[in-house]
Amino acid sequence: MSTALAHYGAALRAAAAGRPAQLHLVDPVASRPVRQLAPHDWCTDRLPGDESLLARCTGPTLDVGCGPGRLVAALTAMGVTGLGVDISGEAVRQARRRGAPAQHVSVFGPVDNAGGWTHVLLADGNIGIGGDPALLLRRCRQLLRPGGDILLETDPPGAGSWQGPVALCHQDRTSTPFPWAAVAADDLDALARDAGVRVLDRWTRAGRCFARLDGGR
Repeated sequence: MSTALAHYGAALRAAAAGRPAQLHLVDPVASRPVRQLAPHDWCTDRLPGDESLLARCTGPTLDVGCGPGRLVAALTAMGVTGLGVDISGEAVRQARRRGAPAQHVSVFGPVDNAGGWTHVLLADGNIGIGGDPALLLRRCRQLLRPGGDILLETDPPGAGSWQGPVALCHQDRTSTPFPWAAVAADDLDALARDAGVRVLDRWTRAGRCFARLDGGR
């Protein structure tokens, strides 16, 4: 994972400086297509569709895998208490520079205000964190207060869900493999049942697919 974090951090630094920052998610055994990632998008202030997600954040919100802090900074500007967590030191530094509260921790480790968050965000493909979406959703449940919800982004219907090893490729350098996953919108009900939560709402904006899940309590 250390080489993946190094490639990720290098791509974020390049994107923040306005330089080319190509970053790809690749399958070490080439059984799935290469997925192009978007560091420049993560470093912007807003992406099309973000507003529909942010509008549902009416109380303290935890952004899991916050990256350079786009969503947490927006929440802070809206007057909503927010916190980002990320295992990338570079991502956390960039988030803090833009005024977004962020911690350099894993969602599976100690997190501030655990059990007290109104919303947990899993945007920009972060449902894949850890390679086991059901386990990740169960962890998110633990972080929510009673009555809280999980707001997440999925792949489009028909894209196919998967779990397995991946690697990050940046400037022709490829990291060691690490576990990741993807969830297509039409597989979300089965995943929610496995994780002990329910799908409360679904919507699409700007070609992006979102859903709101209850906290399972």
